[in-house]
Amino acid sequence: MAEKLTLAPTKMTNEDWQPLRDLGFADEGLLEVAYLISIFNFFPRMADGLGLTPDPMLLEAAATGIPLKREI
Repeated sequence: MAEKLTLAPTKMTNEDWQPLRDLGFADEGLLEVAYLISIFNFFPRMADGLGLTPDPMLLEAAATGIPLKREI
């Protein structure tokens, strides 16, 4: 469902949302899910469009699996 909402949002149907309804999601919950999926699509596109690049420390953490540590 998230993939379809990302790649073909105009093709979404009620049937695409039914599995979440079967889990007990109401319309408000479906709206929140759609919002979160949209936000996760929006931020990388904005960053790419603006030419932003990740901080080198973040890239290293992603490559090694060692979490970032905050200086106190």
